[in-house]
Amino acid sequence: MSVVIPFSQALRERTSAAASSTDVGCGFMTDLMTGRGTRDDYVQMLAQHHVVYEALEAAAERWAGDAVAEPFLSPALTRLPAIQADLAFLLGDDWRERIEPLPVTARYVRRIETASQWVGGFIAHHYTRYLGDLSGCQIIRTLMQRQFGFDTNGVGFFLFAEIARPKEFKTTYRRQLDAVDWSPEAREAVIDEVVVAYRFSTELFVELAAAKAAAAAA
Repeated sequence: MSVVIPFSQALRERTSAAASSTDVGCGFMTDLMTGRGTRDDYVQMLAQHHVVYEALEAAAERWAGDAVAEPFLSPALTRLPAIQADLAFLLGDDWRERIEPLPVTARYVRRIETASQWVGGFIAHHYTRYLGDLSGCQIIRTLMQRQFGFDTNGVGFFLFAEIARPKEFKTTYRRQLDAVDWSPEAREAVIDEVVVAYRFSTELFVELAAAKAAAAAA
């Protein structure tokens, strides 16, 4: 008798290599978390994530009310207002005029917009971004507070205040993935798009590091 593997488990197993490959681009974040990064590095990282989340949360608004998407659209996950508050604190009221997307960020946004024309593509990017950020939020927030002397200002991006038990939240999210009645072909398409999302996440940090190196050499 064959054992049917839950979709969430198949997704994690099939994308584990892609998730591990993000280590290749983690030098930028490693520097931030070990005291070798600067406050400006942190600001640049937030700025790029603002652009990404602006696209993702605009897509979430378009999918609001959809029977498949709705279970995933928890207000507790929403990041954009927190990132905006962080940037206002760090850069001032004119922060919008002081940030610019990197080329990879612009490509990432276009991919989110294109993929999100189908609900499975939207969920692939939603899953990759939110569960990834939720997983690392507490330790990153603590380290940034220690590194730069922040209290709660400046680290709102990493504060999921409405999620008291992240592990339980992620378990529920994965059960919701399992509950979606996708065809085998649709499940494969979701997995493929998650791999793409992981690749963009890696390339974003690689390009942040390259931009920093170029600025230092100028």
